[in-house]
Amino acid sequence: MPGFVGAVKINTIGSSSIFHIGDVYKMEPYTQSKTFAGGGSFNTGNGMQVRLNHAQTTIVDDDKFDQTILR
Repeated sequence: MPGFVGAVKINTIGSSSIFHIGDVYKMEPYTQSKTFAGGGSFNTGNGMQVRLNHAQTTIVDDDKFDQTILR
């Protein structure tokens, strides 16, 4: 059902976002990412003490695609 839209202000839109005003059948935002982190990276808590004397994160990723998004 058509409608009337007043003033619209957009501050920011991310790289995988959709902004659409009006009639639409299907909207599919998509994104893919890969995260590498070393020891102690995702720890949370109060008063944490993490000691990694000689830590090293080594990544060997020979394939080109890990999980593709087919559309």
